[in-house]
Amino acid sequence: MSTILGHHHISMLVKNAKETNHFYKDVMGLRRVKVTVNQDDPSMYHLFYGDKTGSPGTGLTFFEMPSIGRTHRGTNAITRIGLMIPSDESLTYWKSRFEQLDVYHGSITTYANRKALKFEDPDGLQLVLLVADGEEMDTWESYEQSEVPLEHQIRGMGTIEISVRDSDRFTKTLTDTLKYKEVYRDTTEVLFQTAKEDSYGEILVKHLDGPDEKPGRGSIHHLAIRVSEESELVHWDETARQNRFSSSGLVDRYYFKSLYFREPNGILFEVATDGPGFTVDQTSDHLGEKLVLPPFLEDRREEIESRLEPID
Repeated sequence: MSTILGHHHISMLVKNAKETNHFYKDVMGLRRVKVTVNQDDPSMYHLFYGDKTGSPGTGLTFFEMPSIGRTHRGTNAITRIGLMIPSDESLTYWKSRFEQLDVYHGSITTYANRKALKFEDPDGLQLVLLVADGEEMDTWESYEQSEVPLEHQIRGMGTIEISVRDSDRFTKTLTDTLKYKEVYRDTTEVLFQTAKEDSYGEILVKHLDGPDEKPGRGSIHHLAIRVSEESELVHWDETARQNRFSSSGLVDRYYFKSLYFREPNGILFEVATDGPGFTVDQTSDHLGEKLVLPPFLEDRREEIESRLEPID
C-alpha cells in the first residue's frame, strides 16, 4: 500500500528558455534550482524552478521546444496551475507587481473557494494565485535571494485544474485508484484532496465537452504526484496495470525515481519519490548556476552543450 502525499512537480512546454527563465526568476521570484536537459531528448533544456531547494510540491519545470506552435485549447488536458501565497495582502502585492511588470492578469476573484488572481506567463500558460490563509506546506523553504519579499513569496503548488470529457471516469481514477477525497461539487466541477487534506495537493476536475486540446507553447505536459519511497512505485506500477492504464514502469530520473501512467481521458500522471533531490549533484548554495547532466549523459556533454543556446 502507498499514500499519495500531494503534488511533486508539474511540467510544461515553452518556446524560449531565456524568456521563461526571466519570468519565473525575476517576475515570480522563484529559484532556478536545476538547469539540465530532457533525459529522453537531450537536445532540449529542462529547467526546474521552486523554493530554496526545489522541495517536492514547489516544482515548476519547463521543456524548451523552439519550433513549437501555439496551443489549441480544448478538453482532456491539465488546464490551470494554482500557486499558493500567504495572505490577502500578498494578493494585493501581486496584483500591483503584475501591473508594474506588464503581466497579463485579471481582477481579484475567487477560485476553488479561495481568494484568487488569475494570470498568464509569456507562453500563455494559465495560472492562478490562491490565498493559503494560514495553511503551510511542510517541505517549503524560503529563498532569501528572491526578487519577492519573504512575506509574499509563493509557498508551493496549490489547486491543479484538469478538464476532461468523461469526468465520471476521471473521478473514479482519483477516488478509487489514487484515493483522493471529494471536498465539494457543483454542476461543472469537483474539488479533490489527498489524504493529507490540504490545499497543496488539490485537483479541480472540470467537465468540458468538445475536441481534445492540441498541445503547444504554454501547454502542460504532465502532473507529478508525490510518494515518499522508491518501494512504493512497485505498488503504483501494479495498480496502473490492473486498471489497464499504460505504465512506463520504474524510471530513474536521478533526482527522483518515478513512473508514468496515462488514464482513459489521456491525462498523463507521473508518480515521483521525494528523494534524493536536487542537491545530489550541487550544493544548496549553487543550485541552478550551470548546466548539469545525469551521469549517463555526462560523456556527451560537449555535444549537448554545442546544441543549446546559453540562458544567462
